[in-house]
Amino acid sequence: MTILITGASRGIGAGLAAHYRSEGQEVIGTGRSVTAQIQLDVTRPQSHAAMAQALGETAIDLLVCNAGVYLDKGADLDTGYGADLWAQSFATNVTGVFLTVQALLPHLRRAEGAKLAIIASQMGSTTRAPGGSYIYRASKAAALNLGRNLATDLAREGIAVGIYHPGWVQTDMGGAAAEITTQDAVRGLAARFAALSLETTGCFETWDGRAHAY
Repeated sequence: MTILITGASRGIGAGLAAHYRSEGQEVIGTGRSVTAQIQLDVTRPQSHAAMAQALGETAIDLLVCNAGVYLDKGADLDTGYGADLWAQSFATNVTGVFLTVQALLPHLRRAEGAKLAIIASQMGSTTRAPGGSYIYRASKAAALNLGRNLATDLAREGIAVGIYHPGWVQTDMGGAAAEITTQDAVRGLAARFAALSLETTGCFETWDGRAHAY
């Protein structure tokens, strides 16, 4: 099985890459750093084109859209949430996901029973509105909507799509006070990806297997 993971240089992405490599799977990790296996800035269409070209005729069995940013943590309602933060966040968390999927569709189509996993967040659920983090919440809500619509369109091609809340994870983004370790999140997410099928396509689930309200 060949797995491509965006944002694989650190955090959950790096953990997933290590997990699958330990199982003997072929893993392709992308990141913005020049040291990444494949350099990819998800906000730049030309970067996606270069990635697709570098992959050649490779078939992708599992695409994990993990790259994301949380730029408005702790922002103040009266003075924060600048337009530049909105643009940067949506370019990565929403447009970046779509451009990744679009660029890699030919590679997903080459695999039999390919799967697409989108790392979203329960912070994007419309059933949760505790206030704050307006940009991140809105971008993850959009990513959730994107995943649901991709699930509808790709089902006819035999490609299953799942959207996942990875938990509050002890990463640079989640912070040291987060509830679960990267290893916990990775094990749970890998199990969710394995269980994903056309019967469950469009699901929004937590890392530990609970269905989450949209």
